[in-house]
Amino acid sequence: MTEITTHEASRRRLLIALAITCSFMVIQVIGAYYANSLAVLADAGHLFVHNSSLFIALIASSLAIHFAKTYNDGHQRAELFGGLINGVLYLAISLVILYEGGERFIHHHEGNELAINSFLMSSIAGIGFLFHGAAAWVLYKGRKASINIYAVFLHSFFDLISTVSTFIAGVLIYFTGWDIIDILSSMLIAFFVLFTGIKVIVRCIQGLRLNKEKLPKVVDIEYEITHIEHVHSVHNVTVTRKDKEAVVGAHVVLKQHCTIEKHDEVCRLKVEQLLSLKFNVKSSVLQIESHAEHQHS
Repeated sequence: MTEITTHEASRRRLLIALAITCSFMVIQVIGAYYANSLAVLADAGHLFVHNSSLFIALIASSLAIHFAKTYNDGHQRAELFGGLINGVLYLAISLVILYEGGERFIHHHEGNELAINSFLMSSIAGIGFLFHGAAAWVLYKGRKASINIYAVFLHSFFDLISTVSTFIAGVLIYFTGWDIIDILSSMLIAFFVLFTGIKVIVRCIQGLRLNKEKLPKVVDIEYEITHIEHVHSVHNVTVTRKDKEAVVGAHVVLKQHCTIEKHDEVCRLKVEQLLSLKFNVKSSVLQIESHAEHQHS
């Protein structure tokens, strides 16, 4: 089934991206401590949530593969709920960064400045650009196939931007000595994260509202079609939603005598009538096959 294949590919992309970002997170946490930079610390915290989001997306993707074998709208719901959790995590980390930035801004205004290692700050950002660039590239091709891949790709893309922001901030601090740039840079990162979280949450809520009504079970459709008089078997059954309406796709294998007697169109009509009466499905894409052709393939 194409839906299962798509989600298995998505899971592989998520695993590769998770390995890349976890490796850099270790570097960033150590670097944030020695650089004494809020911008790097914000990136480190952001990356921790990002990796948590990847883990959630992996769970959702695994559930998607399971649900696609039973309820074809189950994988959509699993992914949408996973994306919704990711969006909430984005909002949480952005608020934490903004709070920390506000605290440091007050301390800076009172004259309690912290020494920042701007060279280390920019070096970490430069390394981060390479890591996040690799993760974003892995996720780029799968962004249209899955809401979770899309959410994580957006996050990786903004991670890429945030490393550029942190690098520039480190260079400016080095040449000007204005440590407040570190605070402003961290808040810029927070606003990027906030924007990402809101966008993902809105998209997931819209998707959940659209998928409010359950689609029929694939196994139920297979069972009913195989009990039609002229049908030998059915395979590659899919149930999708298009313009709020359920659409069924299936390969229907006819009994040998039915194929000889050229009942193809009669059998197609019977399957369409069954889908309409039993499952309220008005649209279908059916491929009629002979029993001999099926055995040969």
